[in-house]
Amino acid sequence: MRRVPARELRPHPRNWRTHSDRQRDVLRGVLAEIGYADALLAREKSDGSLELIDGHLRAETTPEMLVPVLVLDVDEGEAAKLLATLDPLAKLAGMDRDALAEVLAETTTDSAAVHTLWDELLAATATELPPAAPLPEVAKDLPLVEVPELYQLIVDCADEAEQQGLYEELHERGLKLRVVSL
Repeated sequence: MRRVPARELRPHPRNWRTHSDRQRDVLRGVLAEIGYADALLAREKSDGSLELIDGHLRAETTPEMLVPVLVLDVDEGEAAKLLATLDPLAKLAGMDRDALAEVLAETTTDSAAVHTLWDELLAATATELPPAAPLPEVAKDLPLVEVPELYQLIVDCADEAEQQGLYEELHERGLKLRVVSL
């Protein structure tokens, strides 16, 4: 986790998400009332720069702020996979109307854009959805997927400098490494 001036983050060249004026207004409303409540995701390029994977609109909206960035140890292909999956995965979540109504009954906002979004969420949960199409038959003779055994180790380091030193030492020994921040 690092705090980085948002203007220093490089947008991912293959970012496919676009952002409407309405989304920008809602984001500005949340940032004004709460601030950053989630880290942006980036990967470190070979030149030391940070390339965004998730959080393009937040970085664009607050270019002069120091923003929380979770720097992932992923390669270009893994970054592309995350770029293609994170937002669509969130869209797959359902809504519990009663739980949403309870949260909204206890929550206030000064932002008209946020308030409108909440009203629309409640209205969307009240509409009847058409019945789901039946699931296709799944072949019963699919091959088993073999998952290789992995022997992993997590080491608690005192600080980032110790983590970097240990990483370099183990890397020189030829071990396959991945940095994990918990």
